[in-house]
Amino acid sequence: MPEDKFTFLGRRIRAARKECKLTQQELADQSGLAVKTIQDIEKGRKNPTYETLCMLIDRLGVSPNTLFPSKSNVDKDSLQHFLGKLQSCNKQNQKMVLNSLNFLVDQVLEIQNNPENDESL
Repeated sequence: MPEDKFTFLGRRIRAARKECKLTQQELADQSGLAVKTIQDIEKGRKNPTYETLCMLIDRLGVSPNTLFPSKSNVDKDSLQHFLGKLQSCNKQNQKMVLNSLNFLVDQVLEIQNNPENDESL
């Protein structure tokens, strides 16, 4: 059975809190929320409001992207490996690689979005 979105969000918030080495009480005190609210969010029993999410994101120092499931099919480890290699290049070579990559992606998207080109694949 797939995990529901509130349970997923709660697990991510709990992991971020633990990474900050905070108890639920400390996070509640520092974010201005009730401990019960933190508990309910972490257990997936409560849908946090936008304001609550903003307070938690700010206090935990996490990107909103880390709290929500990704719909990307890209292997994150491969992407991180690529980015690491790219960062080891000097600025001129980084620009060349990014320009080349942009060109390739544009070509792929053009082929992908043009049904007449399906036969060439």
